Amino acid sequence: MNRNIKLCPNKVVEYLQKHPSEFRKEDIIRFVEENGIRMINFMYPADDNRLKTLNFVINDIDYLDSILTFGERVDGSSLFPFIEAGNSDLYVVPRYSTAFVDPFAEIPTLTMLSSFFDKEGRPMHSSPEYTLRKAVESFRSTTGLDFYAMGELEYYVISEDPGMFAASDQKGYHESAPYSKFSDFRTECMAMIAQAGGKIKYGHNEVGNFTLDDKIYEQNEIEFLPIPAIEAADNLMIAKWIIRGLAAKKGYDVTFAPKITAGKAGSGLHIHFKIMDGDKNVMTRPDGQLSDVARKAIAGILDHAAAITAFGNKVPTSYFRLVPHQEAPTSICWGDRNRSVLVRVPLGWTGEIDMCSAANPLEATDKRELPQKQTAELRSADCSADVYQLIAGMVVAAREGILAEDALKRAEDMYVSVNIHNDENKDKLAALESLPDCCVASADALDAKRADFEKYDVFSPALIDGIIKKLKKHNDSNLRKKLEGNPKEMLDVVRKFWHCG
Repeated sequence: MNRNIKLCPNKVVEYLQKHPSEFRKEDIIRFVEENGIRMINFMYPADDNRLKTLNFVINDIDYLDSILTFGERVDGSSLFPFIEAGNSDLYVVPRYSTAFVDPFAEIPTLTMLSSFFDKEGRPMHSSPEYTLRKAVESFRSTTGLDFYAMGELEYYVISEDPGMFAASDQKGYHESAPYSKFSDFRTECMAMIAQAGGKIKYGHNEVGNFTLDDKIYEQNEIEFLPIPAIEAADNLMIAKWIIRGLAAKKGYDVTFAPKITAGKAGSGLHIHFKIMDGDKNVMTRPDGQLSDVARKAIAGILDHAAAITAFGNKVPTSYFRLVPHQEAPTSICWGDRNRSVLVRVPLGWTGEIDMCSAANPLEATDKRELPQKQTAELRSADCSADVYQLIAGMVVAAREGILAEDALKRAEDMYVSVNIHNDENKDKLAALESLPDCCVASADALDAKRADFEKYDVFSPALIDGIIKKLKKHNDSNLRKKLEGNPKEMLDVVRKFWHCG
């Protein structure tokens, strides 16, 4: 048995005894036949950044073979605003590697994520998944390297206050039951996500924790493992769908909104990345210090950071979160283990001390090479993001940084070693560029950098035009200032984007 799939909770992997990347059509048909599967679901992301579903009843083997081979037609104009109704038909074709048993369906159902194709049978040029695929391919062809990503998915669970073991306001980080009220819900979500193929690292309570109008608002986080970029985006889409679906069954409200009320922690979608050369992480040098490749990639992401908000911060309330002193970034800079910066380089297991034997005296010293875990983390995005566009934007920016001659100097100029918002650092803060403060400014930033994103045919001009148009429709240039000191109007805006993404 392949050691890497021995404990895999995905029922399709367990049954077929194959890694998902090895799934063939004949494997899917065999699983359906031998496991009593009666329905097939295709799922795919649309312009609102949510997964859509198409259900099939399995009539016979020929029909099953047909839909697995040729897919089905859908109305593209109802999924994407840039597609005209007069010529709107698209094909959706399943990707076998994403197959999982639907955790909610009473009728045994196999679900797969699907790709869009146009009337000629070519990948839809502006579709989310294909845009990311093109970004990854351009990164590999220009640098010879691969881009891996992982998300930190933050969200609030809201339910009636039982009136027992009240948690401390804004002190929920890693809280345990009984002060944490939704740990069991989170772990049940995690188990379902893993069964659906999600590569989870861990879950925990986050800082946000408060009571309002006899309801508990508890912030949770599920963090994933770094995997190839397309799979990372797929994981996040499925995870949001499962968290919402299970919450609905339990009678909870769940929101991924970037900000839900004034003075309380907002929810971000931090994206970590690492750069791979084959099976080797090249983010660090042999001495454990950050490599030149990593520094160049960080410089590229910082140079494109304002534009990346157009992919990762798509609603006005995104910019209610990006304010000083809330552990959310506002200035374009990076640093080590520093939560006030835009790109943070977290601890990466680069020390020489054997912590395992120190914690467990009966264990012999572990002489294996240190794990290749070093990542860097972009902290600006939130769940209003189109995760495929967001990660594609990061891939493009990292590519441009690696290829730029002055990237190491740019990285040095934007490095900070301390909390950038402390009074003694006001001169350094003044020298740094700031992130956009609204959707309109984000659109302008994307327009200024669009040539880089359109290079190598990654983002289509029509897609960039559509993103800019949609952002500017929010007309929110002075909204943040207008709502200062007016919590009621702010909450009205928050409620409008409560279920963004």
